[in-house]
Amino acid sequence: MIKPYRTVLFDLDGTLTDSREGVINCLRHASDVMGFDMPEDTDRFLGPPLQWSFRNLCGMDEEQSAEAVRVFRERYSTIGLFENRVYDGIPELLGRLRDNGISLHVATCKVDTYAERIMERFGLMQYFDIIGGAGIDGTRIEKHEVIDYVLSRAGITDRSSVLMLGDRLNDIAGAHRAGIDCLGALWGYGSREELESGGAELIADTPQQAADIITGR
Repeated sequence: MIKPYRTVLFDLDGTLTDSREGVINCLRHASDVMGFDMPEDTDRFLGPPLQWSFRNLCGMDEEQSAEAVRVFRERYSTIGLFENRVYDGIPELLGRLRDNGISLHVATCKVDTYAERIMERFGLMQYFDIIGGAGIDGTRIEKHEVIDYVLSRAGITDRSSVLMLGDRLNDIAGAHRAGIDCLGALWGYGSREELESGGAELIADTPQQAADIITGR
């Protein structure tokens, strides 16, 4: 039996919006400026924190990865964040959850100010109470830190009825470390194998199916 979830935290990239174009274009910009080789599988950059990706996928040290993040954001902050689109069915999913009295928040590893600008541009801000993300100063770079931050701001101490909805392994790992369940979004960038191996309690193929699962329809 599925729990009666009363609060749902949403990942942004790969869950609410398809940001592949902007992320890859900004990764290419950083590669051109700094002279490093593009990783073979660029989709692995979609989801995890940038610092982690540059270190683990491009073999950079801390200083190099910090510079790569800075160069990436040069383009992302003005152009890349809007090379983006809302997934089909997302407004309907959000509307159904709100109509059922479920509180909605965003918990993303993207810098919070960038997340807010994206949400405003694409008309999603109206559905959410709190937009939580990484700090521009390098704080809250891990998913569990963002989740803790959002739940603290929301005044939620009982986490038994809180659900994370995300598309990658770091969403699941972050949710579990924060003591909440995770619903895997198969319309995003992660495969079923990734979501199942990560231990997602629930998996949905489409936003409509996610709404059905969460509302118990």
